[in-house]
Amino acid sequence: MRLTVWRFLDGNRAHEKQSAALVSGLRECAGAAVECHDIPAPGGLALVRSGLPANLRELPPPDLIIGAGHRTHLALLLARRQFGGLTVVIMRPSLPLRWFDFAIIPEHDRPPPLANVILSQGALTEPLPCGRIRPGRGLILLGGPSKHFAWDAAGVRSAVNSLLETPGQWVVSDSRRTPAGTLEGLDTGGAELCHWRDCPPGWLADQLAQAEQIWVTGDSVSMLFEALQSEAQVGVIQLPSRRPANKVRAAVQRLLDQGLVTDRLADAARAGVRPPRPPLGQQVACARALLRRCPRLGE
Repeated sequence: MRLTVWRFLDGNRAHEKQSAALVSGLRECAGAAVECHDIPAPGGLALVRSGLPANLRELPPPDLIIGAGHRTHLALLLARRQFGGLTVVIMRPSLPLRWFDFAIIPEHDRPPPLANVILSQGALTEPLPCGRIRPGRGLILLGGPSKHFAWDAAGVRSAVNSLLETPGQWVVSDSRRTPAGTLEGLDTGGAELCHWRDCPPGWLADQLAQAEQIWVTGDSVSMLFEALQSEAQVGVIQLPSRRPANKVRAAVQRLLDQGLVTDRLADAARAGVRPPRPPLGQQVACARALLRRCPRLGE
């Protein structure tokens, strides 16, 4: 199997991580014969005025044209029209789903049951290196207020302090959304505090790979799925929902029901006696589904 992939990039790191994850999944399914070309997606007006970059004609014709983020949508469609190939949009697009050959959409977004929709369990995330767990290493990742969850500062502080009482080498990090002063209000003991502004590139992936257990506040569903790409035991620090119908809370609840994560703080003391957990690997599951639905890609 040989595949040529054109990956349109919109400059949003979160979007580009998802499309990179799918390419990684395709490589795991199809071997090294996946040739990927990264292409900056032209802005809306530039695309309307000038069309796609002329140098795309120098690239091998695509089998798959992949993009995540609204800015990539029109570029995907124009590329298919001019150069052929199948379009794969990641996340629910702003344009009609029927315009794309395939759409990979998180199940908690509740997309319509169309033949071209592939459901993912959470956002696609890139794989992490295996076999790097440091015994006793714990990682706590804090989010902040969101449209789905209120921020219970006292409850989060209590939960984090309870976790820090568990013996081990703990690292606690905040995020852009974390209210100011949250880290300073913790009873940290010997824990390492890392402000997101001070974390170098690659810091998070390295910490996720080394952790024996990872705890994430419930608002950070994307971070929760990144944690599930590790071999660590994963826990969620629950937050109050802003409304009874909450699709993010439902996604977290499914993970709890499946036993993939825990919300029992007492489980932190038992993390070291459990074997490493296999990574969730949604990028491979979605790549496999895509190849299965397109038999001609394997020719």
